[in-house]
Amino acid sequence: MKKKLRILLVFSKLEVSKHLIYIHRMHNLYAIFAKFLDICKQKAGNLVNEQGNVPRPGVVPKFSDLEVVALSMASEAVGIDSESLLFSRLKEYGDKMPNLISRRQYNDRRKFTAQLCRLIRERIANEMDGGEDYFCIDSKPVEVCRMARAKRCTMGGNDYRKAPSYGYCASQGTYYYGYKLHAVCGLSGVIHSFDLTKAGVHDINYLKDVKVDYSNCTVIGDRGYISADVQLDLFETAHIRLEVPYRRNQRDWKPVFHPFAKARKRIETLFSQLCDQFMLIRNYAKDTDGLFARIIGKISALTILQYINYKNNKPIGRVKYALT
Repeated sequence: MKKKLRILLVFSKLEVSKHLIYIHRMHNLYAIFAKFLDICKQKAGNLVNEQGNVPRPGVVPKFSDLEVVALSMASEAVGIDSESLLFSRLKEYGDKMPNLISRRQYNDRRKFTAQLCRLIRERIANEMDGGEDYFCIDSKPVEVCRMARAKRCTMGGNDYRKAPSYGYCASQGTYYYGYKLHAVCGLSGVIHSFDLTKAGVHDINYLKDVKVDYSNCTVIGDRGYISADVQLDLFETAHIRLEVPYRRNQRDWKPVFHPFAKARKRIETLFSQLCDQFMLIRNYAKDTDGLFARIIGKISALTILQYINYKNNKPIGRVKYALT
C-alpha cells in the first residue's frame, strides 16, 4: 500500500512539474518573442536590410522593424491585446531588451510596419499551403463600438473612405457599427488573403479582389455569395469556380455537396479561433490605421503559430498548443 502511494506521489509531482513548465513556456514572453523574431528573420529576406529595418532615410532605429513585428505577433499570441499591459510585462526583461522603444514609439512603429508584417505572413502561408486548388471564403463582423455610441465615434473622421459604417450580420441577426473582415483560406486552414471593408459593403464585392489574386481554382462560399452573374464573370475571367449552396426557393435547387459543406467549416473555425484566442472582436484602437495594424498582427500571430505546428509535424489547427 505504501509503495503504491509513493508511486502515485511521484507521478503527481511529475504532473505538477510538467504543468509548471507549460505555464513557464506560455508566460515567458521574451522566449516567445525571440522565437518569432528568428522566424521573421528567416522569412523577411529582401524586405529588410542587414539591421532588420525597412530601407528608408533618416536615423537608423536600434530596435529594428523586425523586432517590432515579432513583438506584435508575440503579444497577440499570448493574448496581450493591451499595450499598457504589454509594456508592464516587458519591464521584467529590461536586461534582455536594452534597446526597447517607448510605448508611444511602439504604437507608431507598429502601424508603419503593418505592411512588412503582412508580407512576412504571406510568405509563411505560401510555404505551408502554396499549391491549393480549393479555397473557402467568408466574412466576419468587426464591431468598433455599440450602436448607441456610433454617432459619437470619431474613428476615421479624417478620411471618410476608411471610416466605419453600419452593417448587418445575417448569422446573428443583428445590426452593428464597424467593419467587415473578408478572408480566403485553403482546406488545411491557412489564411491566404484577407481585407477589411466597411460594414455596409456586400460580401460579393470582395470577389473582385479574389478574381485578381486567384485563378484556375474552386472557391467555396455561403449563401451570401449567391449571384449567377458573379459566378459567370469569375469563371470567364479567371477560371474560378464559385460553389455556393442554393436557396430553397430557387428554381434549380439541389442538395449541398457534402464535402464542400464540410470544407467550408474550416474558415468558420478560423474565425472562432481569432475571436476566442486572439480576441478579434475586442480592440482598443482609437483610429483606423491602429485597428488595421492590430488585425494584421492577430492574423499573423495565428499564421506563425500554425507554422510552428507545421514545422513540428503537428496538426496546424491546434494553435493553443503550438508554444508548449
